[in-house]
Amino acid sequence: MALAEVLYTAAQIRSRVADLAQAVAADLDGLGEERPLLISVLKGSVIFLADLVRRLPIDTDVDFMSISRYSADPYNGVVRIVKDLEQPLQGRHVVVVEDIVDTGLSLSYLLRNLKTRDPASLRVCTLVDKRVLRIAELQVDYVGFETGEFLIGYGLDIAGRYRNLPYLMAVSDPARLAASPDALIDDLYAEKSTITSNPASNDIDAGFPGIH
Repeated sequence: MALAEVLYTAAQIRSRVADLAQAVAADLDGLGEERPLLISVLKGSVIFLADLVRRLPIDTDVDFMSISRYSADPYNGVVRIVKDLEQPLQGRHVVVVEDIVDTGLSLSYLLRNLKTRDPASLRVCTLVDKRVLRIAELQVDYVGFETGEFLIGYGLDIAGRYRNLPYLMAVSDPARLAASPDALIDDLYAEKSTITSNPASNDIDAGFPGIH
């Protein structure tokens, strides 16, 4: 079995991001006097946010937050804010843009914090929803993909690697990759270099069944 295989291609991601942008715009267009604010939770959602805002047919503002768990326990949702927002939320329509929502514990804690800042509305848009892992009850308003797989690529990483891959790959053995996070680099980036250097190729997902 391959250690990682493409689960969602770059073309599929582009299509879903376009759909999400239309859905977000339909809900936010014309609301309030101030521009809607999209908040990226660093670092994983940055690439998703960048593509999403460029697809939005309405004017928006962006801001960034960085959070960190107090505990390594994934079932402890308490987080500390490492980088806070630069803009006030009072009276504004806000969308929190996430890379992945899984247990929902950290996000639920974050949303409670943001609600104390008196936004006019607060929505959540995630690239990937791992609903099967959900513990906290929360509403996710916009979902790109739903899966239970461990993913890398398109902003998602393991030990800081693979964020800049243009597709999402499912990792069959996350423990093995975590123990040797460079295991895929030679194959993935050699393949990417070969394809992107060929001007006749328009799909960098092509010919990429999996990496062992």
